[in-house]
Amino acid sequence: MIDSNVSSDDAAVAIAGARAGADVVRGMYGRRLDRIDKGAGDFATAADVEAERTILGVIRAARPDDAVLGEEGGRHGATDAVRQWLVDPLCGTLNYAVGTMLVAVNVALRDGAAAVADPFSGEVFFTDGDAAWVRRDGADDAPLTPTPATRLVDVNLDPPFPNAPGFRAVDLLAHPEFVDRFRPRVVSTTLALAWVAAGRRAAYVTDGGDLSGSVHFAAGIAVCRAAGCIVTGIDGAPIGEAGRGLVAAADEETHGLLMSMMRS
Repeated sequence: MIDSNVSSDDAAVAIAGARAGADVVRGMYGRRLDRIDKGAGDFATAADVEAERTILGVIRAARPDDAVLGEEGGRHGATDAVRQWLVDPLCGTLNYAVGTMLVAVNVALRDGAAAVADPFSGEVFFTDGDAAWVRRDGADDAPLTPTPATRLVDVNLDPPFPNAPGFRAVDLLAHPEFVDRFRPRVVSTTLALAWVAAGRRAAYVTDGGDLSGSVHFAAGIAVCRAAGCIVTGIDGAPIGEAGRGLVAAADEETHGLLMSMMRS
């Protein structure tokens, strides 16, 4: 929880919420958890629900007048609230449910501070809206520095595919120039977005519509932008109401290469 005598800024709230959710996710890992069916093969677990409840408690205590949009519980707070938090308590539920430690806890203030927590590494990638850092237990905050050096590109292959047949992520993986320049990865969680900001991935690509206000993507997008990544839709246009998916790249060259492949 937030100690109001130490810090009450939005980044601190985002970090505290993400860490609290990550504690729940880590603590419930490995248990046999009930699944809540969402249809079309999607589901939540008791860990998703409990982590969101815990994060909501952190935000309510620190920002009682703000609204919250949660992946599992929907909207909380006044409908006329000026500020809204976007919460994805466990991104990578299928990974988690089968015992794979590739998940993220995402907390973002719309158009403001955000945090992405890795429950199993203990890292929190965060931004105050201007710059971005990673916090590790027992170490000073380190600035996030994107780089394409790894040549690893994470591609989200999960449905739906709203921009098919014009764009299919799987086709990108078979593009001759992609095979020559990059190596694909499929982490299946938006933790990979934070890894772009941290220099562990050269880029991240996903299909979709407007993802700027998505509980899944808002925190990762905010961290990438603050770190200096190039962030657009799959058509190269700014992310917004008419947005199409997401390309987050470490630098202009990588972004340009991926755009040229997708257009061809």
